[in-house]
Amino acid sequence: MTRVLLRRFVLDHVRNSTTAVVLVLVPVTFVLVAAPTLADAARLLGGRGGGPAVEVATAGWAAAFITGMAMYLQVNDSRDADRRVVLAGASSAQLALARVLVGIVLAAVCSAAAFGALILRVRVDQPVRVALGAFLAGLAYLVVGAVVGTLVRVPVNGTVLILFIWIVDVFFGPNLSGTATPALRAMPLHYVSLWTTKVASGHSGRPGDLGLALGWAVGSVLVTGLVVALGTRAHRRRTAVSRPGSASNQIGAALGIGWRELRRNPVLWVLLVVVPAVFVLLSDAITPPGATPVAVVERGVHLTRVFDPADIHAGTMAPIAVASLAALVGVFLSVDSGPADRRLVLAGLRPGVLAGARGLVAAAASVGVTAVTVAVTATVFDAQQWPAYVLANTLLALVYAALGALAAPLLGRVTGVFIAFLGPFLDVGLAQSPMLRAEPAAWARLLPGYGPVRLAVDAGLTRSFDGGGALLLALAWVLGLGALSALAMRHQLRSRARVDFITS
Repeated sequence: MTRVLLRRFVLDHVRNSTTAVVLVLVPVTFVLVAAPTLADAARLLGGRGGGPAVEVATAGWAAAFITGMAMYLQVNDSRDADRRVVLAGASSAQLALARVLVGIVLAAVCSAAAFGALILRVRVDQPVRVALGAFLAGLAYLVVGAVVGTLVRVPVNGTVLILFIWIVDVFFGPNLSGTATPALRAMPLHYVSLWTTKVASGHSGRPGDLGLALGWAVGSVLVTGLVVALGTRAHRRRTAVSRPGSASNQIGAALGIGWRELRRNPVLWVLLVVVPAVFVLLSDAITPPGATPVAVVERGVHLTRVFDPADIHAGTMAPIAVASLAALVGVFLSVDSGPADRRLVLAGLRPGVLAGARGLVAAAASVGVTAVTVAVTATVFDAQQWPAYVLANTLLALVYAALGALAAPLLGRVTGVFIAFLGPFLDVGLAQSPMLRAEPAAWARLLPGYGPVRLAVDAGLTRSFDGGGALLLALAWVLGLGALSALAMRHQLRSRARVDFITS
């Protein structure tokens, strides 16, 4: 029985397009593309082992995320089917064993893909050690995917939660930030990253970093099996009580529905509080003093000034938090509201009116995201021009909310959420960051974050307003992407509603 289940579960993953996309996209992004910039960030933030250690560790980081996502999809998608298999007579232990074995296979495949991307880019001195480290990192994230898959039913929310855990684990871990915060030692990748890069932790005790990494991997496998076994138990479904709503006109109804959908998304509200706190406050806490050059414009004069990274890091992290949260708002609105929107169009609501209402809800949510993030940032960062700084972050939020609304329908729920995090990370966090280079490269000027981030840098670090050109560029991105997302949503509503009407 276990052999049959194992074969069927592996075939399910082979047919899942999301797993294939993530299996290729994550190693390419973090091992081949982002590794050099992450190495620069490690040198700036005092990461243990310096830049070379970070480049080696990216293989394990990529393997961990892919494995966690694959395990989440396995547990979440098969929950009802597993219960039916158990009710039909299969053993919960056998099913859990098959799921765990598939997870181990997934960890091996994911680590092999990440290690393969690594050796394409750099020369690895100890390939066995690095490959084993990547495999152990993947095993450590099996439990993350299994627990989130059991607790979070909606794929968009589950993907967001895994991404957030992984971001905290990687970006505030010892190799990248050099932080010695005791609470972060409990993260899955802490010890395996240190062992893989041959950086002694100094706080691992008698078992050593390898022993603790192995302990994490074994514990992850055991807990994953327990979680899967408990999740196959039959249960009674609660009957939801519907609450009828009322609206005075079409635009009011559409705005009300959009607001209710955002309000009922607990993951978004939790992230609205946690992401600014982690991105901004923790960045301020872990950044060591030093000197970093930043290109600025002061009263029309282009010059390069030297700043203490400990003073400006929080202010430069706020745009990343704003862009990520706003992109998620766009994804949530465009994906979760699809079926309800099509029913509204069939009931007589104009697609153009509905698309416009969705845009207004996304804009209002973006303003809220900016307000929360800037309020948190103000506790640790003193912008020189607060009104312009707030405006820059608001425009950035509007840009990425529109991008999120465009990405989700084209790429699907899970991939859309991944792009919602990946886009701000590559654009705002790496390409535009004044912490990593004095000014963005020429190609980075073509990205949507260039105008808003340059405006934020001008407002945050200089006393004179010289960001007129950046402001106009940011407004152009907002108007262009806003119009494009509205047209795409209107077209999608009209075409899908027509199909639903014909097939009904």
